[in-house]
Amino acid sequence: MRLDDFDPDIKVGDEGNRGGGFGGGGGGMLLGLLPLVFSRFGCGGVVVLLGLAFFLGGNPLGLIGGGGQQATVQSGQRPVTGNATQICTANPDRKAACDAFSSADKTWAAVFRQAGKTFTPPTLEFYDRNGQSGCGAAQAAMGPFYCPTDQSIYLDTSFFDQLANQYGAKGDFAQDYVIAHEFGHHIQDLLGTEAQVQQEMQQSDPTQANALSVRLELQADCYAGVWAGLNRDRMDPGDLQEGLTAAHAIGDDTLQEEAQGRVVPDSFTHGTSAERMAWLKRGITTADPSQCDTFSGPIDIS
Repeated sequence: MRLDDFDPDIKVGDEGNRGGGFGGGGGGMLLGLLPLVFSRFGCGGVVVLLGLAFFLGGNPLGLIGGGGQQATVQSGQRPVTGNATQICTANPDRKAACDAFSSADKTWAAVFRQAGKTFTPPTLEFYDRNGQSGCGAAQAAMGPFYCPTDQSIYLDTSFFDQLANQYGAKGDFAQDYVIAHEFGHHIQDLLGTEAQVQQEMQQSDPTQANALSVRLELQADCYAGVWAGLNRDRMDPGDLQEGLTAAHAIGDDTLQEEAQGRVVPDSFTHGTSAERMAWLKRGITTADPSQCDTFSGPIDIS
């Protein structure tokens, strides 16, 4: 994808330049992270998000008609942003991530502005191996994730190598899809989707929780596609296939079959390969966030 260089005013942080204190983590911190973190992008050890439940009535996800209330959560530390030019040019992977992040930032700001809504930009927080988010520990094995408490996307860029070499999802658009998907979770946060889901967390059994997590993740896939669709003039001929290859590689059924030789649908938290491909493609094709309603009725993969 032919993206412009990142805007030097984007909000970027680098935990690697803050000294010690970000190691450790341990089981307790990771358990504390579960209710707040959305998306490990389907890789690096899929974690069941316990306690999610769907709220009834209406489409809470469109950009037209209001966004709902924000969740009340205890705030962790806010990321300390730094010089974007210095942080983003530290290596090529960071540069690529910042370019995609900056593009998503500009694209969604314009969408919100046209809809008469307030857009608050997230922070892109880089870390190496171990870090600390507003939701708790950040570890490379978790994969990229979004923390609504501090409205930040956390990324260890070594995940890009894992995506290409372990999952066979190569190409710049596969990496852009990672950033755009996590940015999609920020859009859900701004619209109140995440808050409404949080309110129902304690009223769900594990199977329902998994099903809701799937719908949340598929919508983030669709929002990633919307970003790409709104920048279709920047897409190269092979980009769509790169994105679909990545979406297929990280489907729950594909990952479970490869890891354990069998598929357990009730344990899905991100969606099947077919579902992830379909919703990413829908977003790209329609370039319309109102077409990303994964919560009303059966999940459509047409």
